[in-house]
Amino acid sequence: MCSVRKKRAKVHPRLLITTRPSSCAMSLVFLRPNTSAIGKKDKRLMAEVNASPLKHFVTAKKKINGIFEQLGAYIKESSAFLEETYSNEELDPVTTEEQVAEVRGYLSKVAGIGEVLSRRHMKVVFFGRTSNGKSSVINAMLWDKVLPSGIGHTTNCFLRVEGTDGNDAFLLTEGSEERKSVKTVNQLAHALHQDEDLDAGSLVCVMWPKGKCALLRDDLVLVDSPGIDVTTELDSWIDKFCLDADVFVLVANSESTLMQTEKSFFHKVNERLSSPNIFILNNRWDASASEPEYMEEVRRQHMDRCTSFLVDELGVVDRAQASDRIFFVSAKEVLQARVQKAQGMPEAGGALAEGFQARMFEFQNFERRFEECISQSAVKTKFEQHTVRAKQISEALRLIMDSVHVAAQEQRIHCMETKEEREDRLEFIDKQLDLLTLDCKGKIKNITEEVEKQVSNAMAEEIRRLHVLVDDFHMDFHPSQVVLKVYKNELHRHIEEGLGRNMSERCSNAITSALQNTQTEMIDGLKPLLPLSVREQVDKMVPRQCFSLSYDLNCDKLCSDFQEDIGFHFSLGWTMLVNRFLGPKNTRRALMGYNDQVPRPMAITPVSTAMPPFPQGSVTQEELMVSMVTGLASLTSRTSMGIIVVGGVIWKAVGWRLIALSVGLYGLLYVYERLTWTTKAKERAFKRQFVDYASEKLQLIVSYTGSNCSHQVQQELAGTFAQLCQQVDVTRQQLEDEIQDMNRKIEQLDSLQSKAKLLRNKAGWLDSELNMFTQQYLQQGR
Repeated sequence: MCSVRKKRAKVHPRLLITTRPSSCAMSLVFLRPNTSAIGKKDKRLMAEVNASPLKHFVTAKKKINGIFEQLGAYIKESSAFLEETYSNEELDPVTTEEQVAEVRGYLSKVAGIGEVLSRRHMKVVFFGRTSNGKSSVINAMLWDKVLPSGIGHTTNCFLRVEGTDGNDAFLLTEGSEERKSVKTVNQLAHALHQDEDLDAGSLVCVMWPKGKCALLRDDLVLVDSPGIDVTTELDSWIDKFCLDADVFVLVANSESTLMQTEKSFFHKVNERLSSPNIFILNNRWDASASEPEYMEEVRRQHMDRCTSFLVDELGVVDRAQASDRIFFVSAKEVLQARVQKAQGMPEAGGALAEGFQARMFEFQNFERRFEECISQSAVKTKFEQHTVRAKQISEALRLIMDSVHVAAQEQRIHCMETKEEREDRLEFIDKQLDLLTLDCKGKIKNITEEVEKQVSNAMAEEIRRLHVLVDDFHMDFHPSQVVLKVYKNELHRHIEEGLGRNMSERCSNAITSALQNTQTEMIDGLKPLLPLSVREQVDKMVPRQCFSLSYDLNCDKLCSDFQEDIGFHFSLGWTMLVNRFLGPKNTRRALMGYNDQVPRPMAITPVSTAMPPFPQGSVTQEELMVSMVTGLASLTSRTSMGIIVVGGVIWKAVGWRLIALSVGLYGLLYVYERLTWTTKAKERAFKRQFVDYASEKLQLIVSYTGSNCSHQVQQELAGTFAQLCQQVDVTRQQLEDEIQDMNRKIEQLDSLQSKAKLLRNKAGWLDSELNMFTQQYLQQGR
């Protein structure tokens, strides 16, 4: 026995078994791994794993749950980011609706996986024929009599043993949440047999306090089964209880060989599962102590048959690994020893068969192999698929975030190029607008000066031809004041309309043509500054109506103080003669006594007696003439002596016949003029007086009218240029708004790029975490 045990001790790399030849007692020595490069956290984890292989699953579960929590938070953050980005109407799409829906779907999937992982545990199922000691093996592993065991058929249904954080044990039957209190094994057996609804395919959960059993603290679930020889519904058992099992333990009876029933069941398991982990326990090996001479031969037979079953028939292990899956134990002895030890008594106390220590060590070796196998197998079966799925999700999210980052970068480059193009366009418009403004101002100045000159010349010419316009006026004339007033008003209107019409014919066509040409030049100059869509509509936006000059002469006001003189005046009378020499104005002044208005020179005391005094002011020739005639008239009016003297002189010189003839002719001429002084003559005199008066008044407003017309042209051109500038200002404002939009988009895209890059890096970090988990837990031992 000692030599056999020593040979099998070389299987576990960390376990060194030493034997003492005298007593075959064995001790376990654990080799310390090299921890020089392991961190504090890894050292703690390794210490836990070394303490119990089951801790490997616990730490892996804790690690993968933490990774999935981080992955869930990451997906939630990514989903919110993508939804916000997709709903941003200011930016062009950088993500698609399919990507948003895909990430939203990952959120629910990862949440479901995380929930499943939180409930994951290691599961081992014990099978065997009735009374082979399945329940005893479980009790021995739990160091307590948890399940009912004994002679005969004691387990009538599937029993699932798992730990609870409470202090009281209880039962949960299938389809019910009612907790049935169980404090002892007898109560458990009684509770199971009392329930008539339980059959061989039913499941009862035995919730055992973790404080009473260390094995249950490491997320391990043990499932006991009825004997596989009591039912034919093996397929339903496999579907219901075996598909999620990590390890199967076949509890065989070492007093007999493997039966076909047992082999048939595991053949079915092997068909449904890929390479299941199967351990074979040849229980009741303590019976071999009564026949020590046949012990090795029987052991070899059992080993050969079990190895052939695992290797040749099932093909789940090779021959080198088969010895680590077949054990010879006595569960009853181990349970008794452990219960005694828990009660403070020695393990080897009581009636134990010879070789107990060897069988105890065999059971402990089974437990160690079982714990290593189930922890590694459970980590692989429970976590590998989800780890691969998590890597796929993180990689998909990384690609999505990378595509968002690339799309945002491309859109940012486009926005930067658009912004630069808009800024260049705005600068060009500003420079061109300044140049065009100076050019248009010069054109407006030139055309207004030309208009003023044309209008002034045309008006001067029309004033010279005013008599023609007045002669063309025809209306009933009468010297009464009422008729004269109406006549004057109509004459004023006729002259104003005629002058306006004549001025328009002379000037309007040329001015309008020059005006339109200038407007066209303005539009053509400013068109390149406008968008293409506006250039074709600029004529509609800047309407060019037919321009007409307004000649506001206001003849009625201008000639309102006109006073006609249509009384009879003999052409050879004294007044008319004076009028011919001096004109109407000076005649009135002379006849009204101009002597009083002509300043007389005041004598100044001479400086020397040799020089005569100088007058204070000089007298014009016209004033001297008026003074002489006035003096003459005054002289003849003061004395009749002058008339007599003059008459006598003339009489003496020419004779009386000539004088009589002259007087006769003079009288005839007077009578003729008096008889021909009709209404028509009065009208002609009126028109002649009005022409003279109006000409004089119109001369006063020639410059004003020219300025007024040039101002109208200036206003028209300035209005056209202002409207064009308004369109340019609209274009400038649009460009400035677009530049602001581009700045805002660029800012948003910078933030979006940073966020997408951060999320992409997070996906890479999660992938590295999953790779580390795979290397540390899933690839260990490969």
